[in-house]
Amino acid sequence: MTDWRNISEGRLITNDGYADQPYIVCTDDGAWLCCVTVSGRKEGSSDQHVATFRSTDQGLTWEKEVRVEKPDAPENSYAVMLKVPSGRVYIFYTRNSDNVRSILSHDRTTSYSRVDSLGHYVFRYSDDNGKSWSKECFDIPFRKFRCDLNNVYGGELCFFWNVGRPFVMDGCAYLPLSKIGELGRGFFQQSEGTLMMSDNILTEKDPTRIRWTTLPDGDVGLRTPPGGDTVSEEHTYVTLSDGSICASYRSVDGYSVECYSRDGGHTWETPHYKRFSSGTPAKNPRAANFIWKMKDGRYLYWFHNNGGHFIRDLWKNGGKRNPYDGRNPVWLCGGIEVDTPRGKEISWQEPHIFLYGERQRYGISYPDFWEEGGRFFVSETQKTTARVHEVPGEFIERLFTEPTGRLLAEGRGGEHCPMPKLPCFSRLAPDAQPSVVRLAFELSSNASGRWLNALDANGLGFEVALTDDRRMLFRWNEPERRLVMDSQVLPQDIRSAEIVLDFGPCVAYFRCNGAFCDGGEERRYGWLFFDPNMQFLDWVSTIDIDDKVAKFTLSFN
Repeated sequence: MTDWRNISEGRLITNDGYADQPYIVCTDDGAWLCCVTVSGRKEGSSDQHVATFRSTDQGLTWEKEVRVEKPDAPENSYAVMLKVPSGRVYIFYTRNSDNVRSILSHDRTTSYSRVDSLGHYVFRYSDDNGKSWSKECFDIPFRKFRCDLNNVYGGELCFFWNVGRPFVMDGCAYLPLSKIGELGRGFFQQSEGTLMMSDNILTEKDPTRIRWTTLPDGDVGLRTPPGGDTVSEEHTYVTLSDGSICASYRSVDGYSVECYSRDGGHTWETPHYKRFSSGTPAKNPRAANFIWKMKDGRYLYWFHNNGGHFIRDLWKNGGKRNPYDGRNPVWLCGGIEVDTPRGKEISWQEPHIFLYGERQRYGISYPDFWEEGGRFFVSETQKTTARVHEVPGEFIERLFTEPTGRLLAEGRGGEHCPMPKLPCFSRLAPDAQPSVVRLAFELSSNASGRWLNALDANGLGFEVALTDDRRMLFRWNEPERRLVMDSQVLPQDIRSAEIVLDFGPCVAYFRCNGAFCDGGEERRYGWLFFDPNMQFLDWVSTIDIDDKVAKFTLSFN
């Protein structure tokens, strides 16, 4: 059985080398138009350029690449697109128009040959649904901020790029832009977010007459919360029903950052680390974490669900790994609007595994999301292979409701619950079912000790317990392999708990009182990969349920 969440099941866009930021617009002739930053070598190579591809069969096949720039043009990269009411499509990207060949670090001790995130912010347009692009490109004049004027070139050369989709509000179009103030650690060691707003691009035919305003007001962009580090980048934005704008962006603090504007982007409230409705902060490495607004007014949030102070420590102190790692699997959350004294905000629900690669070091990122004909699609890349995936509607709905599945076993404290016959779950088995198995508990006592025992005389099977230091413990033993996993320290009042085994990516995690257990301050990861050869839970015929458990259920979907 295949699993739609496995990225290998996606529809290929391109994989001829480096491929980044595959973003889609649906054109007026019914085609999908995808822009991608590509290179025959690696990211930052001198042949890096923006290309577009068209598909008329929802990504099953793609027409030949169309280069936005001529082959001998200098580096042009990191494109996003906007379709306006006339059907014209604009493409915006970073262009090394002055053909700069090397740049200095902020402390002037290092020279870099990578020159793909500097120069001019430009656009071209297409009036034939992306079959060709205007011969001339047009500069977008952006106002210089303090970080530009204080860079190593005093603002004569500016550094920037963009990953965020343009958005429209009140007749104006907004284009995200990440400014870079300093080059050094991690290449970009200081960055902040801005918006380019045009009040006439939606209707103006003459590209030379399009007006641009740089936001926010003042000379400082969107940064991390007070006390945060200097990296604040890859901002994405959504609009709320009361006219507020919500921004989501990455940091090296170990958490994703969120910020709201109530006046069209001119000023912003103090940034804060994004939190779920349970109050748990959203951990994220230095990786894109995107928000999207659905057509029905609900929201989606893409992130990687690991981080915390461990990322900040890596950034400050160095280490064998770097803050960019940890991008597999991808997790997705649903969001709904709620009222606050400040205005509308988004309340984020608990995370679910969304996409994964079978190689654990895959870095899945830079996605796009769109809807067509009541169906849902995403694109993604690992920087080499860009793909499109259709997302089942039932998965989207599951993001906004408590997880449910087919009930297989149920029992109460003191009972011997029959163990159902389970299918083989191993990813490597030919008849494997990539199911999500849930062991759920409602508790009658918060005392430590075993919750249930499903081990045979040889210790094969599984058991669940609460340790004396209040960690949920799960042991799963097979003849040739085993999984032993414990949670972070849990609160004194445990009303419900859950162990989830996802046999697609082979990831296990805990939930307590309805909230995802993310490892807290103790661990970077609240989840872990387990051996894909693990197959069977049902080594015994009965499950012994302790009287500390009011109700136990075993289900899968």
